[in-house]
Amino acid sequence: MGIRERKKREKERRRQQIIVAAKRMFSKKGFNRTTMEDIASEAELSPGTLYLYFKNKEELYASLSLRILQYLLMRVEHVNDMESDDPEEKLSALSDAMYDIYQFDSMTIVNMFHLQSSETMKNLSTDLLKEIDSLFRRSMDIIAEIFAQGSRRGAFRDLDPGTLADIFWSCFSGVVLLATSKQTAHTDRDGLKTRLDEAFDIFRRGISTPAPA
Repeated sequence: MGIRERKKREKERRRQQIIVAAKRMFSKKGFNRTTMEDIASEAELSPGTLYLYFKNKEELYASLSLRILQYLLMRVEHVNDMESDDPEEKLSALSDAMYDIYQFDSMTIVNMFHLQSSETMKNLSTDLLKEIDSLFRRSMDIIAEIFAQGSRRGAFRDLDPGTLADIFWSCFSGVVLLATSKQTAHTDRDGLKTRLDEAFDIFRRGISTPAPA
């Protein structure tokens, strides 16, 4: 391994060390009460070292979303590449994928929902904003394509697939945020799964074409 490659790996290892420490501190103290000094102490690094990797706390907070957005993209790609062409099966698999994404990192997915509607986004670097937007848009485009496939096969109503993707995502985020506000998301995962299943079933019935009389 050359010196350049070794330095690159060390830089990425240090970056992940900071992200792991930040996640622990945000989970323990919340975003508002956590400082860069707290994160540096948790990572056993100097505050100055943190600023070599992240320009502010908001950027570090947002960087946590990248991992879950990458997982989201991987999961929806897997659903879209299923061997089955049955739209109902794909929609069922997509619904299951959403819960898997929540289970993958429940704290970060909830924080990401809040991030998308907060002033924090204004404090992020252009590159990070572009990366977050690109990952999210690619996932939403694939979800839209799943609905478009169902429409072409006559299983789903002829509605704008992009709008359906947005509504589907809104069902997911809305149920999770409501459960979180009631403090049930972390203590009653079975209950959350039931609520998501019910919401997605209502959505499915709403977009399905009527059965022949």
